[in-house]
Amino acid sequence: MQAANRLQQALRAGRGPSFGAWQMLPGSNHARTLARCGYDWVCVDTEHGNIADAQMHDAVGAIAACGVSPLVRIPANEGWMVKRALDAGAHGIVVPLLYTADDARKLVASSKFPPRGIRGFGSPFPMGTFNNENVTEYLQQANDSLLTIVQIETKEALQNVEDIAKVPGVDVLFIGPFDLGNNIGHPIIDGVMHDELRRSISRILQAANGAGKKAGFYCTSGQQARAYAAHGFHMISVVADMVAIPTFMTSALSQAKGTS
Repeated sequence: MQAANRLQQALRAGRGPSFGAWQMLPGSNHARTLARCGYDWVCVDTEHGNIADAQMHDAVGAIAACGVSPLVRIPANEGWMVKRALDAGAHGIVVPLLYTADDARKLVASSKFPPRGIRGFGSPFPMGTFNNENVTEYLQQANDSLLTIVQIETKEALQNVEDIAKVPGVDVLFIGPFDLGNNIGHPIIDGVMHDELRRSISRILQAANGAGKKAGFYCTSGQQARAYAAHGFHMISVVADMVAIPTFMTSALSQAKGTS
């Protein structure tokens, strides 16, 4: 199973950052199109995206069929949401709205089968997104083959970031800069980051590195992604579909009108 988790393999290899894309629109063909663009992973966003449970299942399977790791961002740190995403075959979960190390421990428990956690066993679906393991093989290998990615986006999570990073089973600290900026009183305005937000981002990166974990960052352009790769981030979302589509469509229309 671990060999089929492209993102996990990329993070372990340490040959540079792993670049991914962000899916907010539903549809298996849409998911497949994103997965065929060369990224290591695609995150199916069920927090802010227009993606329901059945559509999440379809997207996860379509992405994995392209040899790309499907991740799922769940709406909140709820055990049943973790279970739905992993039972669909996600190679990892991205989880928002953590505040403390206890929240991180609760999340890890929800994502691991006993004795390391409390995840329920019984879905017939996730084996198909790896190497078609049988159910017993999935049970035996899943705990070491799936990624638990926690978002550091609240003021409290920032204050507790060193303790969160040390929690066993947390693999990646992932920064959503917009919510982080909002929650520490320094929102990103017209793309401009306050110095305090930049210092907070550096603190999170240092906490991840200090605990032997990986750090991730949500970007809105290739240029920004390249910059954060140079800063040392390991897992970088380059762009979301709902950023890329209107940006390209608007630019194309401007060129057609001769107004660009």
